[in-house]
Amino acid sequence: MELNDKAEIDTSQVEDARGSGGGGGGIGGLPIGGGGLTGIIVTVLLALVGGYFGINNLGGSSSGGSSTADNTTINKECKASDGSNQQAANATKLLDCRNVLYINSIQAYWAAELPKAFNKQYEKAPTKIFSQQVSTGCGAADSGVGPFYCPADNKVYIDLTFYQQLAKELGAPGEFAQPYVLAHEYGHHVQDLLGTEAKMRQEQEANPDQANLESVKLELQADCYAGAWAKGATGVADSKGEKLFKSLTDADIQEGIQTAGQIGDDTLQQRGGGSINPAEFTHGTSADRQKWFRTGYDSGDPAKCDTFASGAVKAGD
Repeated sequence: MELNDKAEIDTSQVEDARGSGGGGGGIGGLPIGGGGLTGIIVTVLLALVGGYFGINNLGGSSSGGSSTADNTTINKECKASDGSNQQAANATKLLDCRNVLYINSIQAYWAAELPKAFNKQYEKAPTKIFSQQVSTGCGAADSGVGPFYCPADNKVYIDLTFYQQLAKELGAPGEFAQPYVLAHEYGHHVQDLLGTEAKMRQEQEANPDQANLESVKLELQADCYAGAWAKGATGVADSKGEKLFKSLTDADIQEGIQTAGQIGDDTLQQRGGGSINPAEFTHGTSADRQKWFRTGYDSGDPAKCDTFASGAVKAGD
């Protein structure tokens, strides 16, 4: 995977809240699954079972609104000294700047692809980078939740130290794991724009016994959308026509598939020391997460990512 060191870095697509101290006291004590609480951490053990990657309605107040963002540092790191969006020297070697470029690529892809695939205009959503804890439109959250998308304020949230957990604790050390994570979360934003998330919540309320299965469908579709972005990533350019990614190799895609495999519900349940219980799945098995990422990548067509079609995803898969 090679990024273009001549491409523009648009830091306006992120909000850096790492110096603001976050908000609230975390979300300990809330249950996982059902009632719009998908993917919420209760303990470290349960976080390993079902708290990573998702769309979050944290079920709490925003504790006074989102944490204050200050992009001064990230602008200095990533932009040229003349203040333009052109990259600063060695910017692509910095974790912050690389992640901004990933976000730029993902959003540029959807700006072009969403109208073609779904006849819907794309609306940009910022990623808020935080440390330890943060206030969101969906409630207060801490780093234990992992990356998530909040439909109440249309933002992606991530503590970048999550990548260390992904590599050391979850067995997904590859560099491409990082843009895969972000592409999955922006897949949830696309679902929000298309009304898929709202329709899924209605279905959960109407059929509570199917709530976890509906959550699995939503998560697998986000994996598929991530694969579709990966297929088109090397064709995405900045406003001046510079490609953001110079290359993505088969090895990079395998890293994405490996990451999907390491965060399946069955794999996480086993890693947590428990037995596999399909009734508690909220994100899908390792095999299904890999399958749907591959479906998006092989087709390059997000319209092929209909996990809600009859029979596409079955209970216990």
